[in-house]
Amino acid sequence: MKKNQLLNSELSYLVATLGHTDEVTVCDAGLPIPETTSRIDLALTHGVPGFIETVRTLLAEMQIEGVVLAAEFREVSPNLHEELQHLLQIEEQKTGKAIRRTYISHEAFKSRTEGGRAVVRTGECTPYANVIFQAGVVF
Repeated sequence: MKKNQLLNSELSYLVATLGHTDEVTVCDAGLPIPETTSRIDLALTHGVPGFIETVRTLLAEMQIEGVVLAAEFREVSPNLHEELQHLLQIEEQKTGKAIRRTYISHEAFKSRTEGGRAVVRTGECTPYANVIFQAGVVF
């Protein structure tokens, strides 16, 4: 059995096969997922798993250098946005590397998911609880 935090085989495989700058989206239960993009659906019921716990688990396995967020996230759901920012600050401290933050419109965000490696759907029901992780390198 795998010893690290991430047990989901699809997510584990995805992280193991990422290259530098590949993008992975973690989204709430309502974000439309393009037919052409790989879907890893973790949603079980409303709120399970949550956005933050999914992000926390993915960050334990994945090196990131940037995130893309909808500008509406910080405006409409400021508490969850702040929790994400806190996790990113902890990640920066652990790795000693800055994480670039880019804000775009929600419409542009939805379009951008088409070019990513995968969209990971959570059971989160907080508006705009979505993030695109840009893979970094560990060296």
